[in-house]
Amino acid sequence: MSDAGAENRIRIFDTTLRDGEQAPGCSMTLSEKLRVAKALTELNVDIIEAGFPAASPGDFEAVKAIAERNLGPTICGLARCNPEDIQKVHDAVKGADNHRIHVFVATSAIHREHKLKMAKEEIIKSAVGAIRMARELCDDVEFSPEDASRTELGYLAEVVAAAIEAGATTVNIPDTVGYTVPAEFDSLFRYLKQHVARIDEVILSVHCHNDLGMAVANSLAAVGAGARQIECTINGIGERAGNCSLEEAVMAVKTRAEFFDLHTNIDTTRLYPTSRLVSNITGMHPPRNKAIVGENAFAHEAGIHQHGMLQHASTYEIMRPEDVGLSKSNLVLGKHSGRHAFRDRVAELGFELDEFETNRAFQEFKKLADKKKDVYDGDIESIIMNAGSTSSGPWTLKSLEIQTHTDQPATSTVTLIGEDGSETAESAVGDGPIAAAVQALEQATGVNMVLRNFELHSASVGEDAQGEVTVTVEIDGNSFRGRGASVDIVEAGCRACLEVMNRTLRRRRRGELPGADTDASSSRATI
Repeated sequence: MSDAGAENRIRIFDTTLRDGEQAPGCSMTLSEKLRVAKALTELNVDIIEAGFPAASPGDFEAVKAIAERNLGPTICGLARCNPEDIQKVHDAVKGADNHRIHVFVATSAIHREHKLKMAKEEIIKSAVGAIRMARELCDDVEFSPEDASRTELGYLAEVVAAAIEAGATTVNIPDTVGYTVPAEFDSLFRYLKQHVARIDEVILSVHCHNDLGMAVANSLAAVGAGARQIECTINGIGERAGNCSLEEAVMAVKTRAEFFDLHTNIDTTRLYPTSRLVSNITGMHPPRNKAIVGENAFAHEAGIHQHGMLQHASTYEIMRPEDVGLSKSNLVLGKHSGRHAFRDRVAELGFELDEFETNRAFQEFKKLADKKKDVYDGDIESIIMNAGSTSSGPWTLKSLEIQTHTDQPATSTVTLIGEDGSETAESAVGDGPIAAAVQALEQATGVNMVLRNFELHSASVGEDAQGEVTVTVEIDGNSFRGRGASVDIVEAGCRACLEVMNRTLRRRRRGELPGADTDASSSRATI
């Protein structure tokens, strides 16, 4: 028997870079994916599903680049049950010492009839052939029967048994459309444990979507029934309503250890920094009341709660903020704080910066400290995430002037510095300050865009808090995302737009198509 049976460790299979990235607007560039992969490594996840290599050349290159970093976790790629997909996954992940091929095929009646138009026997034959091919290339092979939660139990057991016989080392049972409920899912796993020969020789995995808000509950129900791998994403991002939230599942197992009698290898003090990194990159910030990593997760405003907290924290807190990497002190820095204090605070917040990155972030910190009295942890995090986002040019924002009057158009003047040090100033009029500023940027850079979405998030507290802006824009029919931060939200929006304009100009200079790293993937895979 493998260690999948009686042992009490739950493997964490993170699919933020594959399933999570498929959420609208969450696509990441290669450099962003590498940053997330590094953060997941520091979080100590067991498996990173780095992408779906057959989806596009960009996806293939991203998975390959992550694998070749050889970070430590098992690097996994997703494939349909066809030779081309499987070979592409192998070519992408083989650079990592620990790598996995993950193959899937739909098994439910609705998928068999309307999507695949295949008989039950054909699907089993396809799965078995794919698993055998994958095993010839790789010792670690995972199989998923897509839409398992809506598949007839008897047939699902038959498929799983065939997958094990063909050589799958992990069998994942996905609730692809977020349809099941905990008691039902518990019964499904217990049925498989009782009716599938050799099932104790493989690791049973669970992959739940959150369409009915039960992804975490269903995942934990599966764990209670014998699953020993949870497939999840940071902040629960993913298609439609998202996936099982990694931080919620992990902290549930840790906080209720006496109930589950299980553990993970996750360094929970890295949960909050990793959440912040992913939310900043994707522009999808967790709701304030999001469990574990939301801004209100450890806030107590009601008087009776505050009184209890002063007497003993356990009256209303079942976890400590420090356990998830949330600073309890929210130490305030100011304009007189030195480089050493700044570097120490960055380290305490869980960030690892090299000397160049530290110097760049410290310069931005000093600029911010001149604008506001106190600099909080959220401000520092924002600086680290956004510092230098437009530093690679060709344009840098020098100054911004805005004039607004009630019931009158706004006017804007932007001054940009080019790579050769020359300055360009343009003025424009718009319905509001953002529209005027964007039009002035367009005139200065020669890049025309359509602003589709403008999201504002406060990095810290107070009237002088930094505003973090994420914009989604359309250029030449392609969608792009940019980010910027400033105590002036119009300036933050300008920086976000200028980041996209600079990327577009650099690509045009290299002769690349305008849509080389758009937010639209050429193919999707859902399990």
